[in-house]
Amino acid sequence: MRKGEMRLLKGKTGVGLAALLSVLAGPAALAADYRLVWSEEFEGSTLDESKWSYQLGDGCDINLCGWGNNELQHYRADNVTVADGLLTITALPSDEPDVPYTSGRIRSLNKADFRYGRIEARIKLPAGQGLWPAFWMLPTDEQYGGWAASGEIDIMEAVNLTAAGGNAVHGTLHYGGSWPENQYTGKEYSPPDSVVEQFHVYRVDWQPGEIRWYVDDVLYQTQTQWHSGNGPYPAPFDQRFHLLLNLAVGGNWPGAPDDATEFPAQMQVDYVRVYQNPNQADRPSSPIH
Repeated sequence: MRKGEMRLLKGKTGVGLAALLSVLAGPAALAADYRLVWSEEFEGSTLDESKWSYQLGDGCDINLCGWGNNELQHYRADNVTVADGLLTITALPSDEPDVPYTSGRIRSLNKADFRYGRIEARIKLPAGQGLWPAFWMLPTDEQYGGWAASGEIDIMEAVNLTAAGGNAVHGTLHYGGSWPENQYTGKEYSPPDSVVEQFHVYRVDWQPGEIRWYVDDVLYQTQTQWHSGNGPYPAPFDQRFHLLLNLAVGGNWPGAPDDATEFPAQMQVDYVRVYQNPNQADRPSSPIH
């Protein structure tokens, strides 16, 4: 979403052999042995901060004002709630000076970081001009340099959805050199049922040298061709990445809300789950619980 951000085998022989086998095995063989390694079911009454951290403000504190996209929202913890088994991120107009809208953004950085696996979430999206919900991943360590040389995996993004139409979701990879030498490739897909009136499962299957995108188990895109300006293929998608969920308002892609956009606007998440093949290198930095 952000438009502006082979590990060497080592250690004991058994670990190195397992990692080597995971590289040599094809994607189908790896997928056949996926096991749940991390999940968030949102069963409590508050955000589980052992799994997630809030990202707050307008991005200016990290020299990314407008979050690199001229977005209009300031992120607040109060806009992220957990109740009745759902995470809800709410976007609202604001009366504060220089704060047009507030919304929420969370990430699993240094709490749940992954290299390879099946990553999925069940989500219901908001309708409206200027709304930009996303479920995506960024590199935990910028091994190959600043955005997007170290990569970005957009599992699901959508803009300007409507209840009557405009049902497309997008899956995208960002890679190449650091901005402005970055590149991206992706594809959109419109499920047969509304993404704003129903929950859908958005997923990637990420293997060495291949990433596949699914909605409700329907494969709509496979990517194998990418590169990094600072590392050999399959860089940059051979490192650990973390999860992000957010609802942006405005920005270069969707444009600003209009008079027909209804607030409060909500993105709801039923669960987030990560599966991995036990033979693949790297586990989550936090255990499943």
